[in-house]
Amino acid sequence: MARQSISFTKPNDEWLKSQVESEEYSSKSELVNDLIRQARRQQAQIDWIKAKLEKAEKSGFTNDSKEDILNESKLNLNDEI
Repeated sequence: MARQSISFTKPNDEWLKSQVESEEYSSKSELVNDLIRQARRQQAQIDWIKAKLEKAEKSGFTNDSKEDILNESKLNLNDEI
């Protein structure tokens, strides 16, 4: 595992410490790695949505209802990510 030295603002450091002290995480490193994993998953979802929007813009109009489109998007999002 790669080791890094990073600095935190005082409020962020205090929040990190409180998470470790509450035994939510065993160390700051574990917490930071979890936050990065969450951010990566979120970015993957954003990228997927952006790609779908770009594809939809190029494909033209549809007669599907808003509810149908939303339901299909939710199903596809869960399947593709």
